[in-house]
Amino acid sequence: MAETEWETLHVEGTPRICVDVAGEGPLLVFLHGIGGNKLTWHLQLPEFSKHFTAVAWDARGYGGSDDYDGDLDFSDFARDLERVLDHFGAKKAHICGTSMGGRIAQDFMALYPERVATLVLCDTFAGDDENDVRASRSQTIEEFVETRIRPFLDGADPAEVAQKRGGRLMAPVHSADASRRAIEASSQLHVESYIKTVRASAAFSRVDNLENIDVPTLLLFGEEDPLTPPTVAAYMLEHIAGAELVIIEKAGHMPYLERPDAFNRAVLSFLHDHRDLAR
Repeated sequence: MAETEWETLHVEGTPRICVDVAGEGPLLVFLHGIGGNKLTWHLQLPEFSKHFTAVAWDARGYGGSDDYDGDLDFSDFARDLERVLDHFGAKKAHICGTSMGGRIAQDFMALYPERVATLVLCDTFAGDDENDVRASRSQTIEEFVETRIRPFLDGADPAEVAQKRGGRLMAPVHSADASRRAIEASSQLHVESYIKTVRASAAFSRVDNLENIDVPTLLLFGEEDPLTPPTVAAYMLEHIAGAELVIIEKAGHMPYLERPDAFNRAVLSFLHDHRDLAR
């Protein structure tokens, strides 16, 4: 399958949610990070669509999805995801989320556990745990918010910020293609919606729900992730019963772009063992 062979459509509702979809079979939904959109999964759709109905979404306020009025309740993302499953007629789906997308996946699991077949949580975290420093990303909440929204509060253009940041969350050695794809997605940020998302997501936590996760779960982290390092993965592994852990060597925060072949192999191997749990 060529990289461009997917259909782009909108899931109706308020706001409308834009998705790219390819393939047939059990539903698999890819959820992007806070600075991305569905473009970041275009190295996955061709491969996974051979085995699944593979869907990459733009979260509300991202890419081709609609913006929305008022502040963001972080669980709005989970409610939007329920609409996506309903659109495709899926009682359950495999959910693969990276970074913020992994946090949305965890929230969806907490709110709609009966709709989840499996979880793939990539370079993400559940929230802060005052009893274990391993739970937290490398930045404090205040640092996270300030570094991400300050340029936009000062009037910067998303494309300008994307070019400056480039592949800074990737491993030191990464391809020009990986940087190009990350920059292309970040250049399309909707500034107002992005600021609302950063603020709503900063302190959101599902730490207390980790031990309630009872579906097959794969934790997949880049060996050189500077934001959510493998110590976070170790923490999550201890709290999610039966979880599996894969560390992608020579990858940072975006192994799906940096090491797509290794990422795809690991996730496909996991999903093939549980493919028919989604229906």
